[in-house]
Amino acid sequence: MRIATYNVEWFSSLFDRRGKMLEDAEPSARFGVSRSEQLGALGIVFTALNADAVLIVEAPDNNRRRQTVPMLQRFAQHFGLRTRAAIIGYANETQQEIALLYDPDVLCARHDPQADGVPRFDGSYRIDLNIDAVPETVTFSKPPLEVAVVTRGGKRLRLIGVHIKSKAPHGANSPEAMVRLAIENRRKQLAQCIWLRARVEQHLAAGDDLIVLGDFNDGPGIDEFEGLFGRSGVEIVLGEAAPPAMRLRDPHAHAVLMHPTAAAPTSARFYLPEEGHYFTALLDYIMLSPGLCAHAPKWRIWHPFDDPVCYRTPELREALLQASDHFPVSVDLAF
Repeated sequence: MRIATYNVEWFSSLFDRRGKMLEDAEPSARFGVSRSEQLGALGIVFTALNADAVLIVEAPDNNRRRQTVPMLQRFAQHFGLRTRAAIIGYANETQQEIALLYDPDVLCARHDPQADGVPRFDGSYRIDLNIDAVPETVTFSKPPLEVAVVTRGGKRLRLIGVHIKSKAPHGANSPEAMVRLAIENRRKQLAQCIWLRARVEQHLAAGDDLIVLGDFNDGPGIDEFEGLFGRSGVEIVLGEAAPPAMRLRDPHAHAVLMHPTAAAPTSARFYLPEEGHYFTALLDYIMLSPGLCAHAPKWRIWHPFDDPVCYRTPELREALLQASDHFPVSVDLAF
């Protein structure tokens, strides 16, 4: 079974107000790429990915005029994808939904939010962020998607799809404001990861097979402010300091943690116009519980330059570059 996560940059902009695909020559939200080019590239990528389930980060917006699920299903039908069923959890107001596109012949999936002990992700969480004995209220702008999965063979899994808050200091108008906002955003990002980790611990304590996947907007050593807080949000969710039975595993994160000065895997590529070059980062992860690690997992980042097969396949290589500023990450499990 192949499970994947894919952040599709402004997928929402490829549909009109009624949810019809905009397969035309007008510019997409990606610089220098038309809407038909981006849609065609996505069709190539999803076909090559050939996953049984794909967590889509930044899925099309769900609102009064149009709905995420029909749009994704229309997209899948148009390109003949076997991942033709879709679900979302809590809709948000950012035009970037978290959705699961999956093959209904291989598995059943349903939104199954949890609330026991730890608040639901569409609610709020109280935590003392400043260590001043005054708890603050934390919320998710994009509440994680909690999915109960049953495979055709009867295997039960839990999936938690996430799009954790960005730490980028958007809106800062001075160097001082940039530092202040960056620190504030990192505190909020860490708080969301602590909340998520609390849910992870519940599932691990119950013996659930768990996959946590998505865009964390974070990683070990990704910025200079991490030193102020001691660890990254990714390390918190993985449970690096916990006993082995309570840890999640992602080899890409582990590689960075163990060898911080070595060449690191990357899953996203952004152009910096003010500097005239690209910036790469590891932002997308698939974390497995110990029980799933016994099923011969094989992780892969579908990077157009770093993955040999992607690089040697020109059509796929170019499609990956046109489709999004992130690249898919997948894991194969032997069930």
